[in-house]
Amino acid sequence: MSAATTTAVPGPGGAASRLGWALADSWTMTRRELAHWARQPVAVLVNLVFPVMLLLMFTYLVGGGRGVPGDPTEYLVPGMLALTMAFGLEATMLAVTQDLGKGVIDRFRSMPMVPGAVLVGRSAADMLQSVVSLAVMTGVGYAVGWRWHNGAAAALGAVGLLLLLRFAMLWVGIQLAMVAGRPEMVTAVQILVWPVGFLSNVFATPASMPGWLGAVVEWNPMSATATAVRELFGNPGGATGSWAAENAELLAVLWPVAIIAVFFPLAVRKFARLSR
Repeated sequence: MSAATTTAVPGPGGAASRLGWALADSWTMTRRELAHWARQPVAVLVNLVFPVMLLLMFTYLVGGGRGVPGDPTEYLVPGMLALTMAFGLEATMLAVTQDLGKGVIDRFRSMPMVPGAVLVGRSAADMLQSVVSLAVMTGVGYAVGWRWHNGAAAALGAVGLLLLLRFAMLWVGIQLAMVAGRPEMVTAVQILVWPVGFLSNVFATPASMPGWLGAVVEWNPMSATATAVRELFGNPGGATGSWAAENAELLAVLWPVAIIAVFFPLAVRKFARLSR
């Protein structure tokens, strides 16, 4: 664990003063998480390389996106970007459970610092890592032939939806980590995450599936984001004409917001109750 400098939380003061202390403590926790990147480069590299390997495997070996008009790579890459954002919750869980197991979070909670700074630092570092992952995946996608066609503004909108999904999933990861409490439990979550990830339109269009399965797939939050970013990038989406497919951009906002509305307060409350 890297040393994190903390300062005493001041007594009653103005809102600006309290906000300043909250930002300072949160930035301290964020720097602590970023310092781990330099000290654990292998873990960071694995997190970046694994989705790249999946993309290359499904592009050249398994054949994701087959049956979709046009270049199947243009269907597959946006889906893989969404999958990468969702799978990031495993790294969040592992980091939080490791801190719990070592007593690090208990130590931080005993310090005179803003209570939520630990969670803010964790989420800020995760979002920064997600930006790096998106940049790497976008570069690899471009190298294998993927392109976006609707201009920079639409592309930025697609990136925004991807990061919104990641922000929602990291709060799921933080809550599950504090419930599990041990790094070994991350494996159990992986068993659940993978089926949810593959029960989506990341690799194949719902039109190619049995009717009941395609309907389930279209309402998967990851499918909504994947379909929405395909539309924004100007890539083929394998549209089925269903309400979920026609309103994918709306669902790509509503699903993450709903997830955040449920798991953010749960995580904050669980964190406040630790070691009581």
